[in-house]
Amino acid sequence: MSAARTRGEISPELDAGFAWQLLQGKDRTVNAFALPGGYFGIHSGLVGIVTSKDELASVLAHELSHVTQRHIARLMSRQSEQAPWLVGAMILGALAASKNPGGANAVIVGGQAAAAQSQLNFSRDMEREADRTGFAVATQAGFAPQGFVSMFEKLQQNNRNNDSGNFPYLRSHPLTTERIADMRSRIPEGSPTATTTTTSLEHSMVSARARVLSNASVDGLRAWFAEVEPALLAKVSAPQRVASLYGATLAALKLRNYERAAIYRDALMLAVQGDGPALHQWRYLSAELAVAAGRNDQALSALGFDRPPKTRAELLMWVGLQVAFGRADAAADAAQLWVLEQPRDAAMWQQLAKARSAQGRTVAAVRAEAEVNVAQLDYTAALERLKAAQSLAKTSLKEADHIEASVVDARTRQVEQLLREQAVER
Repeated sequence: MSAARTRGEISPELDAGFAWQLLQGKDRTVNAFALPGGYFGIHSGLVGIVTSKDELASVLAHELSHVTQRHIARLMSRQSEQAPWLVGAMILGALAASKNPGGANAVIVGGQAAAAQSQLNFSRDMEREADRTGFAVATQAGFAPQGFVSMFEKLQQNNRNNDSGNFPYLRSHPLTTERIADMRSRIPEGSPTATTTTTSLEHSMVSARARVLSNASVDGLRAWFAEVEPALLAKVSAPQRVASLYGATLAALKLRNYERAAIYRDALMLAVQGDGPALHQWRYLSAELAVAAGRNDQALSALGFDRPPKTRAELLMWVGLQVAFGRADAAADAAQLWVLEQPRDAAMWQQLAKARSAQGRTVAAVRAEAEVNVAQLDYTAALERLKAAQSLAKTSLKEADHIEASVVDARTRQVEQLLREQAVER
């Protein structure tokens, strides 16, 4: 983002008006996309196949460029420009139908085909522009340019079974081989080749986590145990070994086989010794295992934070542990600060609801539950919870609840307006 701003790709108006939010979905498919308003989506299947931050950055830079170059708006404008041509083709076809029905069909179908081909050509041009702009943005941000090449090679490998490379003129994207060649031509001479991109231990752990979560079936989880056989681990590189141990630990945790998970976790600790970022990931996984096994004291010790952590995943766990140990005030303060900056974080609102309930602030807890529904765009359920909070505030004797009641009243009016707007859009 900062590199795009420096290059002038993101104007101040665009920066202020768009959301610039990244959404991740638990989906095995290798895909990413951009939506109007600066929303980006990335599937965990894609995170699972990348082997370096450079490759992941290349995907994000490409999708960011779709937004900064206003490709969606330009595509819609293109479609509106073609509408008169399609109408004209239909009128000509109707006029010709009385004398030559076959010719009339040819005019109509030909007009539609020309419009479709024009759209495909335009779409391919936009993809090329996103590749080239994204390449410039990513490299200026400090990521290796080889990441684009190796990422396209992975996409080509992933699609090898259903893409023969035929009919390039009927595609919405350029051929992957063409995109690889284009990116290679932009790498300065003397730079390392794409195959020299290195995989950090931290990234191998994140990638393994994505693969586990995107395929959480029983068979998929059990498949990880075969990867940690001693004979296999001895033959693979250090990043692959760490990824296998991490994935097996998380898989055993999901299968509730905590003893087995602890064995893999201990082996993983030995494999990441001396690597600070990897040890950080290991501590979180250890805390996750301790929480699942009901050992909250061990979880808090594994996290190692006396104060609220800064990352979302750790903060979610930390807040829950604080509530479990009777420190609801600290938990509520930390969660409240987070949702002030991230008001659409449903999971954190849920943790805040638990903390408020533990404090005995029932009205605030119910209001937080309503905010969970708002974050999930379920305005009907949110309105029900807000009205419940209003009823509770009327019977409460606590001064804090009466102060919270004014907030609830304001949010009720806002949600009612959102519900009306949602009904109109439908």
